[in-house]
Amino acid sequence: MLRIGLTGGIAAGKSTASSRLAELGARVVDHDVLARRAVEPGSAALVDIAREFGDRVVVDGRLDRAALAAIVFADDAARERLNAIVHPTIFAMGQAEDRRARADGVEVVVHDIPLLYEAGYGGRFDLVVTVAADDAIRLARLVDGRGLTPEEASARLASQATDAQRASIADAILDGSGSVQDLRRQVDEFWAEHVPA
Repeated sequence: MLRIGLTGGIAAGKSTASSRLAELGARVVDHDVLARRAVEPGSAALVDIAREFGDRVVVDGRLDRAALAAIVFADDAARERLNAIVHPTIFAMGQAEDRRARADGVEVVVHDIPLLYEAGYGGRFDLVVTVAADDAIRLARLVDGRGLTPEEASARLASQATDAQRASIADAILDGSGSVQDLRRQVDEFWAEHVPA
């Protein structure tokens, strides 16, 4: 089974690449989905988050994502404390998805991990692919497409690894600065080159 780690900065085009890889036959494990499952009501991670950041980040037994984001995107140390709580759980969930894929006879599994570089997971995959895009393009996408303020968008970009850092662990770099069709074509070329027929 070929295991691929897919990463990229926020609004770089990683979701487009992930969708195309799924269309080509990969089983995609979305670590954002795993992260949401990891902090469901009653989870150990949610209890630890409330203990670390206070009851203000939990409303009616559920994580208040906006309240937590306001804290961790303004404070590097707080973000590191949050990652130390949730990353081990998410990693274990990802391993369970790999076991399921093997049992199902899946040939290619793509782990879609926004913070792959930051978590130090680059060496855990057969191949690492990153989607890169200019900061100005990503800022515009966050403001125009996702409704963030320019300040919020800048804080999100600043909280993540740079394209150069992600490239340092990547086996392939896809350019997400252009059109969706262009990025999908690059994914097709990557698949044809790296995935056995």
